[in-house]
Amino acid sequence: MDSYALLIAATLNAGTVLALASLGLLINEKVGIVNLGAEGMMLCAAIAGFATVVHTGNDWLGFAAGMGVGALLAAIFGLLVIWLNTNQYATGLALTLFGTGFSAFVGTAFVQAKIPDRASYAIPGLADIALLGPALFRHHPLVYLTVVLALALIWFLYRTRSGLVLRSVGESPESAHALGYPVRRIRLLAVVVGGALCGLAGAYISVIYTPLWVEGMVAGKGWIALALTTFATWRPARVLLGAYLFGGVTMLQFHLQGIGVDVPPQFLTMLPYLATILVLALISRNPQWIKINMPASIGKPFYPGT
Repeated sequence: MDSYALLIAATLNAGTVLALASLGLLINEKVGIVNLGAEGMMLCAAIAGFATVVHTGNDWLGFAAGMGVGALLAAIFGLLVIWLNTNQYATGLALTLFGTGFSAFVGTAFVQAKIPDRASYAIPGLADIALLGPALFRHHPLVYLTVVLALALIWFLYRTRSGLVLRSVGESPESAHALGYPVRRIRLLAVVVGGALCGLAGAYISVIYTPLWVEGMVAGKGWIALALTTFATWRPARVLLGAYLFGGVTMLQFHLQGIGVDVPPQFLTMLPYLATILVLALISRNPQWIKINMPASIGKPFYPGT
């Protein structure tokens, strides 16, 4: 029974990383911008967050540093693709390549560093409940705040005027521009906010998820988060559920190894990526479903002078 509680807890922990990054990318894509640089931003944020916690001992300062680095890199990406009209896909890939190399270079000095011990985050009373306590009530506060963030994003996108404007920019930037909305500035703001959330996800990996720094430690989670937005058809609630599903698949490999299932470890390591491919293949069988939910201007440049 304890092993299942640990599996649930690990699923929530791994799902938090994917949920934060996917929600950030969803905000980007809601305004029509595709950012393939999530992996690079998360890696840079991971080393920034880890280095900050090593020197300060404060998790929240580490998260703030990660968000700041993610937002900065996203702002550079946004200026290139929104104002200079560079290709979104090529620029995003360049950002990933830059982030991978830069984080490895900067992180050399922190490979052996250790984060100071932190206090337990167990919720008094609830943490001692059999099965449910270890599974649900001993997590870092950011795990619960991620759920709140997803609910807040649902409310913002579908219950506020600002959310309506943001979605209209993603559907028809020309119409939004004709109505007097600053399309480019709205897109840039959305890209920066999305980058900050990707940065928070990266910092969470190095500070909480696996509290250490190793080169390339994001290990494809940025790409899975990117696929997850399509899997969730650009809906925050589905993003959250999908993140926990993929998090569970990721942790299943360790659970199976722990209970002695004789499966080659290489196959178990492939599980999250196989699940990603399978889900995308299944979704692709119904292109009409994707077309209905996908922002109409996604990936398309906007020229206000035309």
